[in-house]
Amino acid sequence: MSEPLISTNIDFSALYEQHSRTAVKLKKQPIIARKAKLKALKRWLLNHQDEIRAAEYLDLKKPQDEVNVTELYPVLTEVGHAIAKIHQWTRPDSVGGSLTFLGTAAYIHYEPKGASLIISPWNYPLLLAVGPLISAVAAGNTVVLKPSEFTPATNKVISQMVREVFTQDEVLLIEGEADVAASLLKLPFDHIFFTGSPQVGKIVMAAAAQNLTSVTLELGGKSPTIIDQTASLKDAAGKVAWAKWTNAGQTCVAPDYLFVHEKVAQRFIGELKKAADKMYAEKKDYTSIINVKHYERLSDTLADALEKGANLLMEGSNSPEELSIGPIILGNVNDDMRIMQEEIFGPVLPIIIYQDLDQVIDYINQRPKPLALYLYSKSSPHKKRILNETSSGSLVFNDSVVQFGHPQLQMGGVNNSGIGKAHGHAGFLEFTHQKSVMRQMVGFTIASTVRPPYSNLKKKLIQLMLKYF
Repeated sequence: MSEPLISTNIDFSALYEQHSRTAVKLKKQPIIARKAKLKALKRWLLNHQDEIRAAEYLDLKKPQDEVNVTELYPVLTEVGHAIAKIHQWTRPDSVGGSLTFLGTAAYIHYEPKGASLIISPWNYPLLLAVGPLISAVAAGNTVVLKPSEFTPATNKVISQMVREVFTQDEVLLIEGEADVAASLLKLPFDHIFFTGSPQVGKIVMAAAAQNLTSVTLELGGKSPTIIDQTASLKDAAGKVAWAKWTNAGQTCVAPDYLFVHEKVAQRFIGELKKAADKMYAEKKDYTSIINVKHYERLSDTLADALEKGANLLMEGSNSPEELSIGPIILGNVNDDMRIMQEEIFGPVLPIIIYQDLDQVIDYINQRPKPLALYLYSKSSPHKKRILNETSSGSLVFNDSVVQFGHPQLQMGGVNNSGIGKAHGHAGFLEFTHQKSVMRQMVGFTIASTVRPPYSNLKKKLIQLMLKYF
């Protein structure tokens, strides 16, 4: 999704020190102060919808209604959920004990990690910048936000929001290219939240390791979709078409490739074509590719597939001048093609015809664990097999992508597709240190009975503890 970070010597030390000092002060603020900031953030978003929509059109030619559905709605839902739940999330949780700890009290205390860094991508420039910001603020942290340099218009709006809602020592947006991100990564932040490609995620994790900084990595990968022989084909086609081609396929949890059972393949492909044409025949409802580089990457990947024997089952209009690539469906694909080796992150959808679910499960399990996996099926045994025999960041039956907008459902990958979770309570916990606290009674305690010197009586007590406690 972006170039690998490079070494640089930009000095942000003073900025980091300021945020570290403020982070200590924020720990002392009451929870109601965090809630007030979240409410102010929500008001700002509601009052500046037109500016947000206009900015995203400038950056991505993203239709207004698509901005409403895929960015404004989930962000507003996220902040509303945090406002409603913040007192519950921050309340200490008591934990049980055992006879050995009779007389003690123990609980988990939730405290901010401190100074945090958020590096966000270009494909959903509002959602993927402000979503983690909400979690960080709810948890009581300071934030340095580094958005993608590919979305300058949206960055300008988010920067205005940050300036008007927060002080600079609480939240600060810094623009720049990869060298800016690299310089920020050298600093010993208390937590780093990165959204992007696995390639760059490895660089972020390596940089964080130098300071033993905790990380949340929201990455990507090739998310498979399965259409089995029991699926409701028209329903599945409509859902897959929207999930794949909204934002022109530039979505981390979009279906990357399809497995379609041979018994329903031709009918499903027909329904998928009709659904794509119905939704995206009008250019005004379709997003552009972010820039020339990514347009050329997609064009080269498609050309490679066609040269190696792929069939064009559907091809939308293509405009280099407008950086637009319409919905494309490919058949007869194989693993020698780049399109089956790399995350597509664009509007090209390869289809593999399969005969048996075993081959699908084996194929998925032989590859890096995906960020999302989708199964369209009415078969309970098939659903159970996919649940128990595959691994993915999220699993959705009979829909795609919508899990990302669920405010109470944690999102995140596994191994190559990500580390850590986001959204709602899970996002709050990523920016929170869960401190174990225990209070011991004064005087005689169970623990005092097993301190040296070890008399015969104490030895017997220890044996009883080993056996029964």
